[in-house]
Amino acid sequence: MNVLIIGGAGFVGSNLVRRCLAQKSCRVTVMDSLEPHGHPTTEHLKQVWSKIRFVRGDIRNETLLAEIVQDQDIIFNCAAQPSHALSVQYPLLDTDISCIGSLKLLETLRLLNKDATVVFTSTTTTIGETLSEFADEDHPERPLEIYSANKGAAEKYYRIYHRHYDLKTVVLRFPNLYGPFGKGHKSFGFINYFIHLAWTNQNIQIFGEGCQTRNIMYVEDATDILWRAAHEPDLIGETYLAAGSEHATVNEIAETIVDVFDRGKVTHVDWPDERRRIEVGDVRLRSDRLRAITKWEPRYDLMAGLHRTKTTLEQKSS
Repeated sequence: MNVLIIGGAGFVGSNLVRRCLAQKSCRVTVMDSLEPHGHPTTEHLKQVWSKIRFVRGDIRNETLLAEIVQDQDIIFNCAAQPSHALSVQYPLLDTDISCIGSLKLLETLRLLNKDATVVFTSTTTTIGETLSEFADEDHPERPLEIYSANKGAAEKYYRIYHRHYDLKTVVLRFPNLYGPFGKGHKSFGFINYFIHLAWTNQNIQIFGEGCQTRNIMYVEDATDILWRAAHEPDLIGETYLAAGSEHATVNEIAETIVDVFDRGKVTHVDWPDERRRIEVGDVRLRSDRLRAITKWEPRYDLMAGLHRTKTTLEQKSS
């Protein structure tokens, strides 16, 4: 089985590479542009480098797409400008990658490989501020920044290409993911950033009281459902919330990280204006539809996921 992971040098992508390689029949190709705004690195792939084919390239490169998608059985599109905050600073770049890049991929598949299954990694922040206790796929979309708006727009492209051209597309919306190979930068996922601060024995600064609730999920649970989604015909053509079973406040997450790593300290600061403008408040999610079809359940709670992440960091530093 031939698998292509676009954006495979990123956080989710590099973990997904390992999940695919666990299947003995998989021949994995990784394509990544190593976009400068994403703090690029292939360090996370060093351990599996000899087992993959790596192509440095951009999802917006139609010539390269035409070459690389042929003969692929499964394509995971993890390509993105991955920062909510930076998407406001560089809206055209974000739109170009998420929207134009997705359209170019879909058009290439329509013309050259209609038999492939393509899975698009989206985000639960397409919902924006929630209007009910729990949000599901029927919740209105009111995104607060460009990243989420573009992810939401791209989701519709995948659905339309299934409806009009019979492409086998699946969209999964993920919540706050954390785990090994995350970027230790504040722009790329707050949990991994908190983990970096604790690991390096720095203060974890919480904006305000940190009482807003988040849905959280360990990255191996995310890669597991990505793999399953690529093999579940009943998911084709729709968008699903792939949420964790656990909700916690930002403050609880930070305190748990400090306890597990036995390093760092939680402090509180005032909200910066640019962060307050994109804050969605409490978020509670349900993924009943996805679980009913796939029978998937996340395996790791926050404590277990953090201990696994800590073990990976200790192994890397030894």
